[in-house]
Amino acid sequence: MGVGYLLEDTLDLRLTDKIVLVTGSTAGIGFAIARAVAAEGAHVYVNGRTQQRVDAAVEAIRSLGATIKVDGIVADFSGASGAETAIAKLPAVDVLVNNVGIFEPKPFAEIPDADWYRFFEINVMSGVRLARHYLP
Repeated sequence: MGVGYLLEDTLDLRLTDKIVLVTGSTAGIGFAIARAVAAEGAHVYVNGRTQQRVDAAVEAIRSLGATIKVDGIVADFSGASGAETAIAKLPAVDVLVNNVGIFEPKPFAEIPDADWYRFFEINVMSGVRLARHYLP
């Protein structure tokens, strides 16, 4: 089932006027999620590491229609400052989609500790930091 199916279906996810942050959403699965929830009536915030990619994703989603509500947040979750940036711009959300994640296809024995720490910081700690703030 693709995004096009979700956009045309009559499924009501009850997201109208909900604020949704989708991390790592300038492309791929994150973008598809952001697009789908925007089509469901949510005010979606897309996230990426560069202003150019965020702007492109916002414009692509906005092109779905005049009633689409979408904004962007540039934040790099490779450290605590990324979560701080996102939270400063968007202090409260109704839905958080912790989608951001990285990987590098390498043989297991060739992955140095520094890479494991970077993967953990982005793939795990970014979600922990955001959930810790938004959950209450």
